[in-house]
Amino acid sequence: MAALNFTGDGRQKTFEDLFCSPDLSAGLHGQLTFLSVLNSFLSVTAFLGNGLILIALRKESSLHSPSKLLLRCLATTDLCVGLFAEPLATTYLMSVVTEHWNTCRHLIAASFIIAYILCGVSVGTLTAISVDRLLALLLGLRYRQVVTLNRAYVIVFTLWILPAVLSAMYFWNPLITFWYGIINIQLCLIISISSYTKIFLTLRHHQNRVQDHVQQPNQTNQLNIGRYKKALSTALWLQLTLVACYLPYGTVTALRAESGQSASLYHAWSYTATLVFLNSSLNPILYCWKLDEVRQAVKNTIRQVLCLCFSS
Repeated sequence: MAALNFTGDGRQKTFEDLFCSPDLSAGLHGQLTFLSVLNSFLSVTAFLGNGLILIALRKESSLHSPSKLLLRCLATTDLCVGLFAEPLATTYLMSVVTEHWNTCRHLIAASFIIAYILCGVSVGTLTAISVDRLLALLLGLRYRQVVTLNRAYVIVFTLWILPAVLSAMYFWNPLITFWYGIINIQLCLIISISSYTKIFLTLRHHQNRVQDHVQQPNQTNQLNIGRYKKALSTALWLQLTLVACYLPYGTVTALRAESGQSASLYHAWSYTATLVFLNSSLNPILYCWKLDEVRQAVKNTIRQVLCLCFSS
């Protein structure tokens, strides 16, 4: 396996050695235990929250099918974070606390691969959602002919396969996976920012044209624009939440790559990695806040579950 040098002293170490070192974790056992408990809690909330969202999206009928598929893809990714990534991260942290270094090396490798796959899918899906919103605005009536469900399935399949393949390159050279994560996030952010910028400029142009030339705009057109803005608001909030959760982790990773691994940076990395996982628990809240039908479907599902529990 290729070696990575984050030590800053010229010595080459494997990826596992960098994250399973008694020198880095000395004096941090209490805080790592706290993060383990926190990640265990977030694992449950991410799993249950996104499970409810997936049930609600099956009942939601106002969204265009490809758009709903992308939201289901994002919710599925977040559910997998709660089911796989966070339990692995929790077990890794506890292996550091208990100083089971051989187990630690296996766990950090598995956690790294799973997290990179799921984070890659999340970032890619939100980018696809931003492009979908742009196409809905630019294509108008042609949108449903161009953006079909079959094409959306191809995009979702690609969004899962590409991160899986590139993350699996870890076994050949971890640097490939490391740089894939950096380049992928930067590229996706550029595409998303460009899409939303184009959307806002187009909407402003449309609003100015309506005010200048039409005193009483058609009510159907107003309704369509209103629904579009609501869907756009949901997508934008999801994007902003992801950036807020991922940016600190990206900053710490860049500092580690630049200045080398240290106890303080390892400490910061542990907290910012937990912030990344928090994103998967926040997304269901955003769905319920911004999408009325999803919120109502979630309430109905919870009532049905409670009724079954009390009746039994």
